[in-house]
Amino acid sequence: MREPVVVVDSDKNQCLELCGLLEAEHYKTTAFHSLANLEGAICKNGCQIILVDLDTLPVDNRLFRDIKKKNPAVRIIGISSRPFHPELQEAMSKHIYVNLSKPVDADELIYWLRSICENNPDTRGSSDTQE
Repeated sequence: MREPVVVVDSDKNQCLELCGLLEAEHYKTTAFHSLANLEGAICKNGCQIILVDLDTLPVDNRLFRDIKKKNPAVRIIGISSRPFHPELQEAMSKHIYVNLSKPVDADELIYWLRSICENNPDTRGSSDTQE
């Protein structure tokens, strides 16, 4: 099993689709449809990767700043139909590892997840290196 990933998306169908894609690649997923219990999930699961839909959730710079302050090793992947969010300029430049465009390209997502796991010493030991 690869690194656990939290998927946060208020669109339940899209969330299930992303979880299915990740589970097919042997990532353990936890799905949330709101931001309400995200902090608890990060602590409970020891999760180091979060996928966040920037279009369907009420996100702001403060949210990402707080997540990174409490969990510096967490890597945040944004998913959005827009390449730039002026209201999230700080988050995009300091806290969000990468922003993927919708619809999510499976190969691109897996590439970034593997990149995170290979480059993060906290996740290397838990990654499954089998292809």
